[in-house]
Amino acid sequence: MHRSLKMAGLALLAGLAACSGGGSDDGVDDGPGIPTGLDKTSVARFNQPWAMSFLLDGRMLVTERRGTLRLVTQDGTSSRTVSGVPAVSYGGQGGLGDVVLHPRFSENGWVYLSYAEAGERGTRGAALARARLELASDGGAALRDLQVIWRQTPKVGGTGHYSHRLAFAPNGDLFLTSGERQLGSPAQDLAQNLGKVLRLKDDGTPADGNPFADQGAVAAQVWSYGHRNLLGIAFDADGRLWTHEMGPQGGDELNRIERGSNYGWPIVSNGNNYDGSDIPDHDTRPEFDAPEVSWNPVIAAAGFIIYSGSMFPSWRGDGFIGGLVSHGLVRIDFDGDSAREAERLDFGERIREVEQGPDGAIWVLEDGDSAQLFKLTPSV
Repeated sequence: MHRSLKMAGLALLAGLAACSGGGSDDGVDDGPGIPTGLDKTSVARFNQPWAMSFLLDGRMLVTERRGTLRLVTQDGTSSRTVSGVPAVSYGGQGGLGDVVLHPRFSENGWVYLSYAEAGERGTRGAALARARLELASDGGAALRDLQVIWRQTPKVGGTGHYSHRLAFAPNGDLFLTSGERQLGSPAQDLAQNLGKVLRLKDDGTPADGNPFADQGAVAAQVWSYGHRNLLGIAFDADGRLWTHEMGPQGGDELNRIERGSNYGWPIVSNGNNYDGSDIPDHDTRPEFDAPEVSWNPVIAAAGFIIYSGSMFPSWRGDGFIGGLVSHGLVRIDFDGDSAREAERLDFGERIREVEQGPDGAIWVLEDGDSAQLFKLTPSV
């Protein structure tokens, strides 16, 4: 079981002072502004965007939380509404969420959408649907043959911690993050799929060989558990799975996800409860898998890529995490199974999503109303 590279001690806490404008002498670039040699180009604006994904022709699918899916050209001159999106339960953290393409999209046309779905008596839960994307010759698009292939169980009250981020593994398995809906204890209960990382087939059924398959029901979906609110998921070039999740008051985490592991929430955390009461740290309970990196104060992590392009060769293999509170991108340096924060790119705005474009440019979505989509390229 791996151990935390928890950022504690005066030198490392200084490196985290970007949230409050403090300086650092530990190699972390936490100063304001965009580093020299990087161009930021504004492309378009959206109303509460949440996620984006690139099509094979270079256009982007962008989700807006109120329930709109947009098809957008890279120059921003065309932004068309895609029809056929399922009804969403908008409010709090809920609405239309992630969007990814099937690995064989060129053959089958499947697009996957996660979203918050209304239930009975005021309950809600995350859901996952897939549909075939039909592109029209006039630049429009529609979703056809939509199927809901997975749901959080059970639906509960409240409007937070849906998580519902998606990533396809190199072998085609579908990994899905399922938040614990601000309830805590479901994260430790294998009879519920809340607070888990799930491994599914592309049709939403449990993948073969999951660690708790012999328990049946929703436990058969589970790959790892003991999670809070996972808002980023990505595979590195060697097939390792990484996620980040929001902690409570302090204790945001970056985790390497291992089959069958328990990450400890709500029993342990490197943060505290919002009322100030203590939660035991990971190092007090070695039976739980500890984060590779934790942040206190938080960055409020959102969106995640592990860069594989050629436009920024010195960043190849590095992770980029959006920061809602830290107002930029946090660059992660990976070394096998370990990781550390390497740098902060400060944009002065809440960052909801980050993606790699087909040419290796880095695309970033701000959070909120009239949120900017911008493209990062090297300065000429």
